[in-house]
Amino acid sequence: MTSQLFLQYLFAGITYGIIYAIVAIGFNIIYNTTGIINFAQGEFVMLGGMIAISLHAILPLPLAIGLAVISTMLIGALIEILFIRWLRSPSVLRMIIITIGLSILIREAALHIWGENVRSLPYFNGNEISSIQLLGANISPQVLWVIGICSIMVMLLSLFFKFTSLGQEMRACAANRLAATLCGISTKNMVTFSFMLSAGIGALAGCVVSPITYTQYDSGTALAIKGFTVAVLGGLGNSLAAVLAGILLGVIESFSISVVPLAFQDAISIGILLIILFVRPHGLFGSREAAGLKEF
Repeated sequence: MTSQLFLQYLFAGITYGIIYAIVAIGFNIIYNTTGIINFAQGEFVMLGGMIAISLHAILPLPLAIGLAVISTMLIGALIEILFIRWLRSPSVLRMIIITIGLSILIREAALHIWGENVRSLPYFNGNEISSIQLLGANISPQVLWVIGICSIMVMLLSLFFKFTSLGQEMRACAANRLAATLCGISTKNMVTFSFMLSAGIGALAGCVVSPITYTQYDSGTALAIKGFTVAVLGGLGNSLAAVLAGILLGVIESFSISVVPLAFQDAISIGILLIILFVRPHGLFGSREAAGLKEF
C-alpha cells in the first residue's frame, strides 16, 4: 500500500469515524439524562438532511440548514412529550421497543414524504470533483467541513456541560434525579431538552455529511447501528471516549476495504459490537466501577 493510498484511507476513516461519534454522542446525551437508549437517533440525522434538502429549494443553504436543525429539535421534543414523558419507571426492554418503534415510524413517514429517491445537499464549497492536496492525498473540501464542524460541536458540547448552568442541571439529573428534583430542577424539562439537543446535533451532522454520503429515507438505520456500536465501544455515557471510539471504528472500516468487499463493512461493525458486548461490556475506555455512572 502506497503512502498516498494509506493517507486516503486514513482521512476517509477519520471522517466517517467523527460522523459515528456524533451519533454516539446523541445516544449518550439522552442516556446520561434518562438512562434511555434511543434507537431513533439515526433518524434525527436523516431528518436533518432531508428537511434541509427540501428547504434549500426555496432558501439559501445556511438558512435551510438552520431551519432544518430547529425543526428536527422540535420533532425530538415532540417525541419525548408524546411517547416518553408519560411513562412511569418503564423497563429497559419496554424503552428499547418504544424507541425502535419510533425509528420505524419516522422512517416510514420519511418514505411517504420524500419517497425512495437518494438526495443530497450541494457541496458547501467546490463540487464532487474538487479536491485539496493534503500530505499527498486528495481530500474533498467537504471532508474538511465535516471534520471541522463536528469537532467544534464536540468541543462546544463539552464546554456546555461543564460551564453552563443548564448543562450542570442536566448532569445533576444524570447523577441523581431525585436529588435534582429536591434542588428545584425540573427533571421533565431536562429530559425534553436532552432529546432536543440530541436531535439538533444529529440534524446538523446530517446536513454536513449529506453532500458526500447522500441522504435517503432509510439512511438513519445504518447510522444508528454504527453510533450505538461506538457508544458501547467507548463506554455508554462517556461522550469524549465516543470520539476516540468513533475514529477507531471509522479507520478500521476504511482500511478493511483493502481486505474484504465493501458489502461486508456493516458486518464488521456488528462483529465489533458483539465482541465488545461479550468481552468488555463496559467499553474499551470505561471501567466496571464507572459503568453505572452517567457523566458526560
